[in-house]
Amino acid sequence: MLDLSELDHPVSSHDPDYKEIVMLANYGPNPICKGCLSCSKDNGCIRCQHKLFFFLRREGMRQYGECLHSCPSGFYGLRTPDMNRCSRCRIENCDSCFSRDFCTKCKTGFYSHRGRCFRGCPAGFAALEELMECVEGCEVGQWSEWGTCSRNNKTCGFKWGLETRTRQIVKKPAKDTIPCPTIAESRRCKMAMRHCPGGLQDILEEFMKLILCYPG
Repeated sequence: MLDLSELDHPVSSHDPDYKEIVMLANYGPNPICKGCLSCSKDNGCIRCQHKLFFFLRREGMRQYGECLHSCPSGFYGLRTPDMNRCSRCRIENCDSCFSRDFCTKCKTGFYSHRGRCFRGCPAGFAALEELMECVEGCEVGQWSEWGTCSRNNKTCGFKWGLETRTRQIVKKPAKDTIPCPTIAESRRCKMAMRHCPGGLQDILEEFMKLILCYPG
């Protein structure tokens, strides 16, 4: 049986909801009717106490009303003068939301970003795995031109060398644990001058010229 003194607000025989509340006494043992102002044996709660949220639960072909202190996963509490209701989150892959268009927690495997849920974070943002959120990532500038081809700090004397280009970090990430993209890279290149001026090869070439000029 329902104890009227346990309701969230006092009820008198002059209350317009009094008859509906008394009707609940017939269905008191039914757990579906907990927190109801009016209840049906077949359809569950029809109206809720003013602090609770009305939730229409569906199980196969059957549906029935419940009065809850907080809304289940995928729904949020919408308070109205008539009756508080559980309204479905409209954000795809959302587990709980603040309003129909702003998710506060995404389903497993999805990252939260500005009220939406993503498989991967948008460009310019990095995944914070411990919170499954997208935060501002490390921002880098444009690549420089490729540098001079060199090897062992020399630009001659070898057939092959390396050339390098760099870019600068223009914005540090929101968390120190978020890595920045590479800011330097190198690639193999062909030396413009295989022989260095004034080197042994030049001396030998000059010597050979002298020999040819003075054969005797």
